[in-house]
Amino acid sequence: METRELICIQCPMGCPLTVTIDGDDIRVTGNTCPRGAVYGKKEVTDPTRTVTSTVCVQGGEIPRVSVKTSADIPKGRIREVMAAIRALRVNAPVRIGQVLLPDVAGTGVDIIATKTVGEKNV
Repeated sequence: METRELICIQCPMGCPLTVTIDGDDIRVTGNTCPRGAVYGKKEVTDPTRTVTSTVCVQGGEIPRVSVKTSADIPKGRIREVMAAIRALRVNAPVRIGQVLLPDVAGTGVDIIATKTVGEKNV
């Protein structure tokens, strides 16, 4: 039997969770809402994250645009995804919601812009 202590990140409450793993039986205690139980189980079996960052914009009114993954990615793939984001350069204009990098690092998830960046006025 294994026990893990976690802090739930599903809402602002930040409940301290205790997840007990006994073979296929996973029990979560300490949560004050059902989302905590779901989070605790998922975190010990298949942890995922949304990645947020910025990308260089060439010819833009500002030098970088904020981006995020369109869905969660496996936690173990964050370094690969960040390497692809760091290497990415886009040309202005950029529209909010625009896919800047499809299928990042073979995850099936896209990198999308979370801000609009117009072209630099010369």
